Amino acid sequence: MTATHESVTGSATAAEPQPAPGATPPRAPLAARAAAELVGTAALVAVVVGSGIQATELTHDVGLQLLANSLATVFGLGVLITLLGPVSGAHFNPAVTLAEWWAARRGGAGVTLREAAVYVPAQIVGAIAGAVLANAMFGEQLVKWSTHDRSAGHLLLGEVVATAGLILLIFGLARTDRLRFAPVAVASYIGAAYWFTSSTSFANPAVTIGRAFTDTFAGIAPGSVAGFIGMQLVGAVVGLALVALIFMPGRAPAEQSTA
Repeated sequence: MTATHESVTGSATAAEPQPAPGATPPRAPLAARAAAELVGTAALVAVVVGSGIQATELTHDVGLQLLANSLATVFGLGVLITLLGPVSGAHFNPAVTLAEWWAARRGGAGVTLREAAVYVPAQIVGAIAGAVLANAMFGEQLVKWSTHDRSAGHLLLGEVVATAGLILLIFGLARTDRLRFAPVAVASYIGAAYWFTSSTSFANPAVTIGRAFTDTFAGIAPGSVAGFIGMQLVGAVVGLALVALIFMPGRAPAEQSTA
């Protein structure tokens, strides 16, 4: 869910040319990055759905269920960003991918339209696979559409807030050259947003689609999916606008003229 693009490089042999000091290492092949996005999103959804199922089996207290679900998501997301961030940037989220593509249109670093067109389907397929995997691990029906309606207006507002905050955080870290803190910062934000947003912070179109495939604690009814995704995209636009406003590049002081 971050916007990094550091590549994973193997150990170089003596015969291989060494990169110049300070040079940017080559990016991983697109196939490897797409695989990282698919696997990472699948693992993220498996964590979200699986921990939700486990929580409901262990306690009937809804507050404790949400606490267990959110803690598992925080730890799982932090690990996944740390592991796969150097390969693909660890977006795991079409909203982040599209926001990065938009930000890169003016010559900045980020995914191209072609790369985004590969990332987004990989994320969606991964999210569905992760939900099916979680269902399988807990003996649930592999695919069972959720009956958890989440179409209320206050929940949709919660998705705008959750996604705008996520985009602001990720791109704010990028603008201030602090993406090294992304695993902790992004995971912490999502954990907090579980509790301070009415929607429990899906903030991710792919994850939203995947969670429709499970009629468990973390599920969302198919009829609520389109509304959530629409508000997440609105939130991404709001987040980018906030980034442009808050992290506006400073102007160099005018040189004083000399007589």
